[in-house]
Amino acid sequence: MRFNSDKMLVQVKEAPVEQKPIIERLMQLYLYDFSGFESGDVSQEGLYEYRYLDSYWTEIDRFPFLIFVNHKIAGFILVNSHTCIYQKGEAKSIAEFFVMRKYRRRRIGKRVAFYIFRKFPGKWEVQQTMRNKTAQLFWRSVIGEYTGGNFTETVMDSENWHGPIQSFDKGDMT
Repeated sequence: MRFNSDKMLVQVKEAPVEQKPIIERLMQLYLYDFSGFESGDVSQEGLYEYRYLDSYWTEIDRFPFLIFVNHKIAGFILVNSHTCIYQKGEAKSIAEFFVMRKYRRRRIGKRVAFYIFRKFPGKWEVQQTMRNKTAQLFWRSVIGEYTGGNFTETVMDSENWHGPIQSFDKGDMT
């Protein structure tokens, strides 16, 4: 996928296994950003751990993508079918979404999210942690615009998830 946003060429490309090290390194920046909201610490080696990353290249219901701006790496998206509201496999979920700070507030994230929603038409849910107010505002705005306000927000406090989840079905979108 390619599109122009504020005179920037933005591309979203599926990441083959050869690009897993790129996502691993970007994941460190992403998890560092999250350290203000979550209680995770770095390992004894000084790295944040993300236990599901390998499964994005071994399980059929997981999809890794890299984001490029003007041919430079700008972030990543991990999509899967592990949901809290819908039955497993019935919907897609944005598991992780990271745009490097340099590229934020330029509508890149919104355009990338729209592309991903269109790539996988149907039911969706997007979760945010309770303390990440910035992500909550971003996703409410993006999903609200994408769906014309036709989404549901549920705040969960269960063993599976703690925080808001926006859910919607745009199976008719292409």
